Amino acid sequence: MTSDAKATSEVRIDRWLWAARFFKTRSLAKQAVDGGKVQLDGKRVKPAKPVHVGQTLEVNRGGTTQTIVVRALSEQRGPARIAQMLYEETPESIETREAARARRAMERAGLKVPSAKPSKKERRDRSKLKALDGEWTPN
Repeated sequence: MTSDAKATSEVRIDRWLWAARFFKTRSLAKQAVDGGKVQLDGKRVKPAKPVHVGQTLEVNRGGTTQTIVVRALSEQRGPARIAQMLYEETPESIETREAARARRAMERAGLKVPSAKPSKKERRDRSKLKALDGEWTPN
């Protein structure tokens, strides 16, 4: 097998992550893989592990986890448009990431998502406050 044939059938995971623009440098990609931030088919791997088309990667960056499927291989970093063709993000991953983004935006605006619905007593208290607010008139 020649080196050209090998390059098209498998690529090191750290090189692929760099080429797909998940990390700015190969050393950052290597550190992420070493640190357990990247899993291949649900398992922790080493940076030299080869990636094949069709495998699933979980990439944890900045507190969010992306689940992606490898669609093409590349050892060279190219434009973002080409890098996006190397993988496909799962619909569940997109939904989870968007929900987390919306929650962070609300928290930045000072709103907090309640952990549970209000109890019956809390609902009565709110109704009383609304009724008082409707009766109140400024002098």
